Amino acid sequence: MPTAVPTEVDLPAGDTSSVPDRPWVVIVWNDPINLMSYVVLVLQKLFGYNRAKATELMLDVHHKGRAVVSNGTREKAELDVFRLHEHGLWATMQRD
Repeated sequence: MPTAVPTEVDLPAGDTSSVPDRPWVVIVWNDPINLMSYVVLVLQKLFGYNRAKATELMLDVHHKGRAVVSNGTREKAELDVFRLHEHGLWATMQRD
């Protein structure tokens, strides 16, 4: 009958600390197609912003040409961009 023999395990060499991933931001860009009231409605629906916050973001898009509407992991940002595209808004994502 075989007997169990203890074995030594080598630990990985080098730095084992992990650097947290920088958050991603979702940007909505100005376009000449969508009404301002529609953009407010979409921001309220998709992100749960109250009317005042959604209006503030819409005005940033209108006057500055863009606004950051959400942030988080890459997967969350990809989903948010997809959902904004489904609603006809021009959106991109980038690292913060």
